[in-house]
Parts: sequence; C-alpha cells; structure tokens
Amino acid sequence: MLNRIPSLDLAARLHTMTLNGFNLLLAQQPALEPNQTGQQIKMIGMMVFFAILMYVMLIAPQRKKAKELDVLLKALRPGDKIVTSSGIIGVVLSIRDKSVSIRSAETKLEILKSAVAEVTERSSSESSESKS
Repeated sequence: MLNRIPSLDLAARLHTMTLNGFNLLLAQQPALEPNQTGQQIKMIGMMVFFAILMYVMLIAPQRKKAKELDVLLKALRPGDKIVTSSGIIGVVLSIRDKSVSIRSAETKLEILKSAVAEVTERSSSESSESKS
C-alpha cells in the first residue's frame, strides 16, 4: 500500500507540472497591444462616415424642401388657390412682405407666408400672360 501513494503523488505532480509549464509558456508570450494609430484613424473614419450620412439623410432633403418653398412663395400671385400648413384652403387676395391675405369661405384671413404649404391652382391671369 505504501507503494501506491507515492505513485499517485508522482502522477499528480507530473500533471500539475505540465499544466504549470503550459501556463508559463502562455504567460511568456508578450501581450499583443492594439495599434493606437490605426484605431484612431478608424474612429475618425467612422465619424466622417456618419457625418456624411447625416448630411445626406437629414440636411440635404430639408434644404431642398426649403428652396422649393422659397420658389413657391416668390411665384405666389393674387388669385392663386392655396393650402396652408394648418389645412385652410383659400384664394390669395394680396401679398405683403411677410404675410398673405386670403379669402376662405367668405372670410378674409391674414396669414404668414411661411404658413403656405402648397399652391393648388394658379390664377388665370398667369396663364393668359404665358399665352401672349
């Protein structure tokens, strides 16, 4: 019986030494450090990409719509039938610097030019001018 105990002890020691030796081999390898310059370039590239994406998705369409509205307001003439952003339908009576007077269901209203959403019909005087 005494012979078995040292053999078990020797096997356990051999197993422990093998594991420790393997761990030492792993521990002796230098830790891989990430390339700081490469990570910074990658981060800046991602930020530029998202800035361009934001411009294309949000800012450019909004600017285009603002330009279209500006052209629409400059072409606005008395007699045009319009729809406001609040849904009021009316006919333009007169145009001032920042406001427009409209007639809607026998009521005269004065609204801001920025409230005009679209022109549904152009006045007949414009179509007769383009024919001559």
